[in-house]
Order: sequence, then C-alpha cells, then structure tokens
Amino acid sequence: MPNPISVPMSEALISQWEQQLHAHVQQVEAADAGHDISHIKRVVKSAKQFARVEQANMWVVLPAAWLHDCVQVTKDSSLRSKASELAADQALKLLAEWQYPQQHLAEIHHAIMAHSFSANVSCKTLEAKVVQDADRMDALGAIGVCRTLLVGASFGNPLTFHEDPFCYARHADDQAAIIDHFYTKLLKLKDSFQTQAAQQEASKRDAFMRQFLQQLEQEMT
Repeated sequence: MPNPISVPMSEALISQWEQQLHAHVQQVEAADAGHDISHIKRVVKSAKQFARVEQANMWVVLPAAWLHDCVQVTKDSSLRSKASELAADQALKLLAEWQYPQQHLAEIHHAIMAHSFSANVSCKTLEAKVVQDADRMDALGAIGVCRTLLVGASFGNPLTFHEDPFCYARHADDQAAIIDHFYTKLLKLKDSFQTQAAQQEASKRDAFMRQFLQQLEQEMT
C-alpha cells in the first residue's frame, strides 16, 4: 500500500494504513493479559488524540503506536528490557515490506524504542513523546487497575501481602502481591508524562487510582 512521501496523512490515508496495521497486530499473540489487541487499540486511540493536539507527525505516530508491541516478550523473560528494540526492528521490516515512506522509518524506530518503561530510552522527538505518553496512559486509571489485577493474577500473585498490605512501612515488591505494583510503578508515572495533552488526563487517572486504593484499604481494615 504505497503512499507518495509528499502527501499529508489525511483521514483517508490514516484509515487505509490502519486497516493494514490492524490486520497484522491482531495476529500477534499477547505475552500477557495486559498487552492484548485491546491494549494496542487504546494506545493508538490516545496517540492519535495527543498527536492532533500537539501537532505531531501522524506518519510517525500512527505506525509506531500500532506496532509498539508487535514483538511481545513475557515479563519474566531475560529479554524483557530488549522488547521495544525487538519490536522496533520488526516494525521497520514490516513497513519496508508494505512500502511505507522511507523518510519516516528512523523516527518510527526511535518512537517504538523509547515507548518502553523498562528500556529507559530518552525521547528525542515529539512523536516519541506522544507514543510513550499514550502507552503509559494505559497503565493509569480504571483500565490501569484492571490490567494490574489481570496480569498479577495470571502470575498467581495474591491481591495483597499478608503484612502491611499498603506498604506504609515496608518496601513494595510486586512479585509478592498485586497491589504492590501500584507502589513500585503506577503511582510514580503521573509526573513522567511529557506532552501537555497527556498531563491533564494522567492527573485525573492517577487521582482515581489513589481513590481506589483508599477505598480498598477501608474495606479491608
């Protein structure tokens, strides 16, 4: 599905490329319950929203968002920290096969590389910031709570640790209990968002998660 490089990414072109991208990613086997096709679709939705507000290049944002998890690595794999690099490399192979405009490939590769929390790659472009923000947004709010419970349960972890379940006096360990994941990672994400388009939504979702934890504690004690 070749596109002339000089043509802006109109809504019609977005729709055409999304058909190709969706058709591929829906065949990718999810590494865990939190990284299925529904997760990818939510990331794409947020990325498109942020890109339009921030006036980012959709030629970069769209394929990077759709393909950011095109290679999936389980959380307990020794390759986990390289997952985004593997996905970025695979994305370029796919896009080259589909004759995607070559001038955008390097920035797409970087955006996919930088989206991952565990990879710890700094975002060098606005487009990379948009994709990273979109992916991190899916870890917050109601959907963030649901994903945390799903993934934690899939590993056989208990909901809370038997002592100090809300980590007032102990070091949080999300290998020991599901709720600990809020304290090891999720409650630290709010201040990491890099675009103004994402920051306001992140604050709302962070507040919801804190309210959830307060309610859960009240019901348990």
